[in-house]
Amino acid sequence: MISNQILQNTLDGMKSITRVDLCIMDTDGKSLASTISNPENYESAVFAFAESPADSQVIQGFQFFKVYDEHQLEYILLAKGDSDDVYMVGKMASFQIQSLLVAYKERFDKDNFIKSLLLDNLLLVDIYNRAKKLHIDTEARRVVYLIETKTEKDTNALETVRSLFAGKTKYFITAVDEKNIILVKEVKKTETYQDLSKTANMLLDMLNTEAMSKVRVAYGTIVNEIKDISRSYKEAKMALDVGKIFYEDRKVIAYGNLGIGRLIYQLPMSLCKMFIKEIFDGKSLEDFDDETLVTINKFFENSLNVSETSRQLYIHRNTLVYRLDKIQKTTNLDLRVFEDAITFKIALMVVKYMKYMERNEI
Repeated sequence: MISNQILQNTLDGMKSITRVDLCIMDTDGKSLASTISNPENYESAVFAFAESPADSQVIQGFQFFKVYDEHQLEYILLAKGDSDDVYMVGKMASFQIQSLLVAYKERFDKDNFIKSLLLDNLLLVDIYNRAKKLHIDTEARRVVYLIETKTEKDTNALETVRSLFAGKTKYFITAVDEKNIILVKEVKKTETYQDLSKTANMLLDMLNTEAMSKVRVAYGTIVNEIKDISRSYKEAKMALDVGKIFYEDRKVIAYGNLGIGRLIYQLPMSLCKMFIKEIFDGKSLEDFDDETLVTINKFFENSLNVSETSRQLYIHRNTLVYRLDKIQKTTNLDLRVFEDAITFKIALMVVKYMKYMERNEI
C-alpha cells in the first residue's frame, strides 16, 4: 500500500504544476492526502460515489474519479472545479496514482521474492521462473549486507538505507526480522572486496549520523547467480554472530575476515567442553581474578612482549614475570612460550563462544 506521505507529495506536486486542488480518499470517505481544506465535508458524497456505477462524476463543484487496483476500487480522487481543464488534471492525477499502485505492487512482489530467496523457501525452478517474471537478472554478481540495529523496528535506519540507494533499481532492501535490515547489492565486475568494505563503512557512518542509529554491519561473499544469494546471506549472518562473540570492537565485519573465530563458531559444544576440561583441568576462567585476566589480555595485545606489557600495566617487570609463573603453575601453560600462548588464546576464545551459546540457547 502506498503511504499517505507519498500520496501527499504527489498531490502537492500536481497542484504546484496545475494550480488545481486535489484530494484522495479511501472508499469509506476518509481523507488520506489533500490540498483542500475541510475534506471531511465530502465524506458522504465520496461514500455515495463509491457505491455508484460511474467512474467519474461532478458533485458539489468537484470532479470525482475512481482509482482502481486490478479492477478493485482503491481510492476516490477529488479535483476542485467542473471545467474540462480540471477534468483533464483529474484524469492525469488518477493515472499517476494508478501507476504508483502498480509500481508499489511490483516492489512488494520483489520484496517477497527476495525474502523467500534469502530464507531458502523456493525451489530452484521457481527461483528462475519468478525472477524472469519480475525482470530480475539471474546472473548478476551480488553480495548481501546485514545491518543490525540496536532497537527493534528502527524505521529511521530502514528509510536511511533506502534513501542512500534511491534510484538503484537493481538493489534490494528488505528485512526478515525486527532488528536486521538486509541489502542485496549488485556488484560490478570491477568492484573488489575492498570496495565492499568501503560500502559497509559508508552505511555505518550514514546510519550513525543521519538516522542516529547504533548499528553493526556484516557482509558475505560475492555470488554469481541468484540462487546463491541465500549463501551470502547466511555468511553475513554468521559474520555478525562471530563478530559479536570475538570481535566486539569491530562495527564492520566481513565473512572473509573471520579468522579462527569462524572455526570455533562451528565447533560442537561437546567438543568445546572436552577441550576446556583438558586445558584447565576442571577449572574455569572464573577461578582467575580480574588482575590475572587483565594481565593475560594485555600480554596477548603486546605480542608476548614482557617489557611493553609491564610498562603499560605500570608494574615492575619482575611482578609481571611472577604473575606469568603463577598462571603456569595453575594451567601448566607458559604464556611466554608461543605454542602454550596459542593454546591459551584459543581456550579463551572457546570459553567466550560457549558463554555466548549458553546465553542465547542456540
